[in-house]
Amino acid sequence: MLGVSREAPFPQGLKARVFLAPGRHGFKPCPSQKHLPSRPGSPIPVTEATSRVITVSNVVKQFGRFAALRGVTAEFDGGRFHAILGENGAGKTTLLRALAGLAQPTRGEISIFGKSPREACRDIGYMAHPSLLYDEMSGMENLRYFARLYGIVADGRNDRHNKDGRFEEVIGAVGLDPELTRPVGQYSQGMRQRMSLARAILHDPGVLLLDEPFSNVDVHSARAMVGLLKGMRDAGKTVFVITHQALLLEGVADEFVWMQAGEIVDRTASLARTANPAREGVQ
Repeated sequence: MLGVSREAPFPQGLKARVFLAPGRHGFKPCPSQKHLPSRPGSPIPVTEATSRVITVSNVVKQFGRFAALRGVTAEFDGGRFHAILGENGAGKTTLLRALAGLAQPTRGEISIFGKSPREACRDIGYMAHPSLLYDEMSGMENLRYFARLYGIVADGRNDRHNKDGRFEEVIGAVGLDPELTRPVGQYSQGMRQRMSLARAILHDPGVLLLDEPFSNVDVHSARAMVGLLKGMRDAGKTVFVITHQALLLEGVADEFVWMQAGEIVDRTASLARTANPAREGVQ
């Protein structure tokens, strides 16, 4: 996810913890606009050098003496659905945060559209496992505030009309139409997940990085979310999903990326089980 405006108003009495682009406890500024697409969600031109979209080269991420990622090297094709699987502590979230530019590798490099994750942040939509929504604000107020950060809201009448249309589109896509006036703090965990997804896709990013989007979501809503993500993949978006509910993605994901102890140990086209211990416990 990204933001570009420093002029987004914040409701009086609430402490702003959002700055401009995702960070550990909020958001950090994106780089200079001259290095980025002309508008949120506009595609970076694809050349032969960038056609694989995401390249991870010998990435190591250490926290003290603990290595969460141990020399991860991989290339991921664009316009495909990548499911990242593995046990707790396998390094899945750390890898996703590194792809989003939120965790700086200790060693190694990551390239997205031929740029660093920070330079490509305008075209990344990130959904963290914990919600980054404002509990005191309604669902619509959250979306309107983040829209200002994304640069979607403009002064022109046509731009404002398009912005409202985008709100209706993402709200309808996640099925939260009746709940928009309620404070997010009154939402169930499943509703919060759907609102977080709406925020992640609000600026029409080319790359989606989603950490446990189906957590605490009922089966019907989870399947609807899977359908939405499949449609985005079919429209040319690149989708990464971390999940422990892998059966939801069988027949949908283009590949399953198996992680264990900070390494990618296998990449398969289906959930067919083998003796690989990284596949134990997959639902």
